[in-house]
Amino acid sequence: MVNLKINGIDIQVEKGTTILQAAKMANVKIPTLCHLDMGKIGFVNKDANCRVCLVETMNNHKLVSSCDTLVKEGMDIRTDTLKVINARKTNIELLLSNHPCDCLVCSRNGNCELQDLAAVANIKEIKCKGERIKYPLDNLSPSLIRDPNKCVLCKRCETMCNKVQTVGTLTDIGRGFPTFIGSEFKIPMTETKCTYCGQCLNVCPTGALTEVTSTDKVLKALMDDEKIVLVQTAPAVRVALGEEFGMEKGQIVTGKMVTALKKIGFDYVFDTDFGADLTTMEEATELVQRLTSEKNLPMFTSCCPAWVNFLEHNFPDMIDNPSSCKSPHEMFGAISKSYFAKENNIDPKNIVVVSIMPCIAKKYEAKRDELSNEAMQDVDYVLTTRELSNIIKNMSIDFVNLEDSEFDSPLGESTGAGVIFGSTGGVMEAAIRTAYNIITGEDLEKIEFKELKELKGFKEAEVDIRGRKVKAAVVSGLGNARKVVELIRNKEKDYDVIEVMACPGGCVNGGGQPLLRGNTDTIEKRMKAIHSEDRNKVLRRSYQNPSIKKLYNEYLDYPGSEKSHHLLHTTFKVKTTVEK
Repeated sequence: MVNLKINGIDIQVEKGTTILQAAKMANVKIPTLCHLDMGKIGFVNKDANCRVCLVETMNNHKLVSSCDTLVKEGMDIRTDTLKVINARKTNIELLLSNHPCDCLVCSRNGNCELQDLAAVANIKEIKCKGERIKYPLDNLSPSLIRDPNKCVLCKRCETMCNKVQTVGTLTDIGRGFPTFIGSEFKIPMTETKCTYCGQCLNVCPTGALTEVTSTDKVLKALMDDEKIVLVQTAPAVRVALGEEFGMEKGQIVTGKMVTALKKIGFDYVFDTDFGADLTTMEEATELVQRLTSEKNLPMFTSCCPAWVNFLEHNFPDMIDNPSSCKSPHEMFGAISKSYFAKENNIDPKNIVVVSIMPCIAKKYEAKRDELSNEAMQDVDYVLTTRELSNIIKNMSIDFVNLEDSEFDSPLGESTGAGVIFGSTGGVMEAAIRTAYNIITGEDLEKIEFKELKELKGFKEAEVDIRGRKVKAAVVSGLGNARKVVELIRNKEKDYDVIEVMACPGGCVNGGGQPLLRGNTDTIEKRMKAIHSEDRNKVLRRSYQNPSIKKLYNEYLDYPGSEKSHHLLHTTFKVKTTVEK
């Protein structure tokens, strides 16, 4: 243990603790910018790039960065001396001197860490005036916009992209004043191996990384009398949307969300959980077929478009291993423009399908050529949780005090198995519940796999189905996915089915969710809320959903049928060259 003082407070901490960590234990807040600790999901950025967290060591009156300086016996640290305050303010002013002054029209206005620091430091003018870097906007991607001019060189995104996700797209370019974070050779993101997972956006403190928005296009469609606009909401949205309105972290706001969407003007408000139940039926059937034939095992889930993109770029030898099932919101879109259109005598060309997703990769996914039918994309527009909250606020809807409403039928009916798709391990659990029934004709008694409910990047489970030990793995975070695939390649591990989600923690921590600023406790609260909704459902297995039964009886025939494959399944492609 090490004894020291922070602002006159005696404190004892373990050897190897940083000054910043020690200060937190002493309830002394030190402002930071580049530092970000998301230890539960393996992310720590402490390169001391911004110099905002400076403190003074009274033993020698030196200024040191608290995020990477380890404590020493007898240290006397001050965070509140005039020397510290002036140095900190100067460093923030220098950052602002090379930063655009367009806060009022910036997407991060009101939720910008640099803006917050300037307010705390009481900066009223930019004293250091001079040349600023000027780089073109990279807005060619369907999901992500990169503005190098707003980059503060914190390198959070670089750490996330390279060390956590192992995608390797972002890096620092140049030296000295012109340095910025971008892609190698300054090529657009569309020409890189970017998966559009959005985790770089999640950790960016400013507006240097933002999502592509379709808000105006959706609002325009809502005002078109010829269009029937359907909206579907992913399970992870309902446990995060309330945070945008000051509600408790992880609070389930399903009913209020439905009411808000109806007030916005959508013709039908449906639940992506219906699509998740449908995905489960198709995916579980495919799993049973593969277990029987012993071909293309392990089967990877294919619900996460960022993971699919990652595999297509990095593992061409495993292109046949992902399930051929479309993701739930894409299945929903396909059914909306076929079965739903037929049942309601609507021309499919007049149907506009809008998906509310916790994910920016879904924007990319919706534009994939493979995810279309009859020259129509399954899903027309994707909005993130953040975009939906902005629409609700702009329409002056009092979200907190809204009454609860129910989803419309029949595409709004779902089971608990559909709900848990929003949390890491949920897709696996839902699939095994149904696969067990297909093989045995019985309901799986142990309906909850406790091994799969912790916030860990890699988890394993084993289920006995009529003497066949089905080995399952659950992976979240692309870096962890890479490790598992390498283990399988090297024959060090053997699995039958593997769920992969690109975002650490699953969709609850998607790139389109309310920004966490490193708060992993919120991820866990969202996960618990997802599983509590599952437990409170009367029906918890996808094959019990009466609307799903009706869909197969009246339209699709049976899971895995020729019609099901035509509408609900897709193909993948090896990306040996970049996509333009």
